[in-house]
Amino acid sequence: MQRRHFLTAAAAAPLAAAPARLDQIPLRKTGKVEIVFKSPATKPNGLQATKDGLWIIDQGPGNQAHLVNYKDGKVIKGFETETQSSSGITFDGEALWIGSTYSREIVRCDANTGKAIKRHFTPGAGVIYKMLGDAPARSSPVPQHMRQTLPPKPDAPKRVGGFQMGEVSSTAPGTGAHGQEWRDGKLWFCVPPSRHVYRMDPKTWTVETQFPTAGNRPHGIGWEGRYLWVTDSNLNAFFKHDPDTGAMVEKIQLADNDPLPHGMTIWNGWMWYCDDVGIVCRFKL
Repeated sequence: MQRRHFLTAAAAAPLAAAPARLDQIPLRKTGKVEIVFKSPATKPNGLQATKDGLWIIDQGPGNQAHLVNYKDGKVIKGFETETQSSSGITFDGEALWIGSTYSREIVRCDANTGKAIKRHFTPGAGVIYKMLGDAPARSSPVPQHMRQTLPPKPDAPKRVGGFQMGEVSSTAPGTGAHGQEWRDGKLWFCVPPSRHVYRMDPKTWTVETQFPTAGNRPHGIGWEGRYLWVTDSNLNAFFKHDPDTGAMVEKIQLADNDPLPHGMTIWNGWMWYCDDVGIVCRFKL
């Protein structure tokens, strides 16, 4: 290959920035985490801030989506969605995009009914694997009396998550996308099996760029200016990426007794996140 052709190909290639040493990333001090309200359902697993309220997607029975008030969590509207074990939600101004993790799809849904408008395969979907040096699986430290404890539906299935299934049965189901964000006509999302963040052209369903995440359990994502924060549930932290290079430029570390971060979004200088035991939290950035 001639040199100019090589340089052209390299410039067009997706990003693949090497992860930095996590202990060398500058640490940001933030406000104290506060529990704002309980989720309308028991397993919130994705958030999206909008001017009309806070969207919450639940991974429990019905894979319910709710739009709630920021102040008290009062439901503005809610419905079941045609997704499976949902994780991550965003709003494109007309419809919702939801990660249907165990069907390994990203689904565009009607924002009033939850009906699927269009289904897409998830780039990077697959079986979540362990790697030498990974953080151990982390579970929520929130006491039982503080969790959302709505009565379960009689037919509610019990599911072991992607990280634990391999240890239980030596096999694990494939999983797909988690956190979702819509910006300037593009869909951003993270995928735990590939440990990457992707920017997708939703019209052609083509990956335009990608970069690696800090750890093995990326979850919610949210924009602060031009930078993209990515949650890692096992590292109990948030990592700020330059979306042009994928470089991690800042970190927020939660305390061991803080609620465990799953879905995340940013609104008016506050980072909102949910713990999948049924609570929604926030802290000042």
